Amino acid sequence: MTDFSAPRPDLWSLDPGVLHLNHGSYGAVPRRTQEVLAALRAETETNPMLWFRSVADRLTASRLELAAFLGTDPAGFALVPNASAGVTAALAALPIRAGSRIVLTNHAYGAVLYAAERFARANQAEVIVVDVPLEADDATVVAAIGAAVDDRTAALIVDQISSATAMVFPIRQLVELCKTLDVPTIVDGAHAPALIDAPAEDGADFWTGNFHKWPASPRATAGLVVAEKWRAATLPLIVSWSEYDERLPERFDMQGTFDYAPWIAAPESLRVLEELDWPRRRTHLSGMIDEGAKIVAKALGTSVAEVAHPAATMRLVELPFDGAPSPEAGEAFKIRVSRDLKAEITLTAFDGRVFTRLSAHAYNGPKDYELLAERLPTLL
Repeated sequence: MTDFSAPRPDLWSLDPGVLHLNHGSYGAVPRRTQEVLAALRAETETNPMLWFRSVADRLTASRLELAAFLGTDPAGFALVPNASAGVTAALAALPIRAGSRIVLTNHAYGAVLYAAERFARANQAEVIVVDVPLEADDATVVAAIGAAVDDRTAALIVDQISSATAMVFPIRQLVELCKTLDVPTIVDGAHAPALIDAPAEDGADFWTGNFHKWPASPRATAGLVVAEKWRAATLPLIVSWSEYDERLPERFDMQGTFDYAPWIAAPESLRVLEELDWPRRRTHLSGMIDEGAKIVAKALGTSVAEVAHPAATMRLVELPFDGAPSPEAGEAFKIRVSRDLKAEITLTAFDGRVFTRLSAHAYNGPKDYELLAERLPTLL
């Protein structure tokens, strides 16, 4: 029987002398997947011409496995480097008219907000940001967003799991609301794969998510799911030889001399998750990070943020800062934590409060949070 209380550091090549408490930013790739990735890259250099001739078939096989993991129609599933690229491709496919509005929430990822602002400027449109409190329940979230969505709305962009606040949004209800108003929905599911089962099933016009986070696939591996009505209009961000392929997935596959090894190696990490009995381990990690966050908060004299629907393996612990630091000061603080405390964390700010967002995977154990609770107050 699997012992879910025991972390599995043996699967990873992470430095054991560092507390790795921020899987949600860049993830970690299992040793086995790294070996597959290294073999693919070595094969590339042995005969580049032969390699690039073989890429299309290998990408098709990988793409089908990744689509099956998401539980989505493979005909509408394309590979992209990251969720930000997926959101950008979705915005480029939509008819954004002068005077229209792109609606987001105040939980939106910064790069996604910037993308919305770029497309709004280019089309004489407007960006509307809806305030959603951390403690808002599903009905409150739907009501707040619904009040901002009308016949002027070119698109609603909404997080499935917000990066800054680790909050799960009621995607199905929001998609249903937008369908009644004929408003396209773009779901930023960057953190959703492996934290939410079948995350792309709610009927959004566009859904995009990263495989380099909880699926632990190599970085620069993500997916874009496109509803049938938008597939013909959805084009890759790079114009390449596949541009004129009539089918959505294939036209995204070949982007010139891109490094395709991460996309081809990605399914190996899904097999690692299966061997970890991931759904049950995820449940264990959720309970573990609940307790770990409380331990850290107690040591800091603060509290764990009251998020109405927190993500399975992410929690926010408030830091005793007087106001949000500048981006430069925040980055300097993270560097000091890394250098002086041998810990990797991230900071997020929301509504005038500053948090460390703790996120866990199979290599984490309860001792990690006890050690952070011992070390972090010395720096603060």
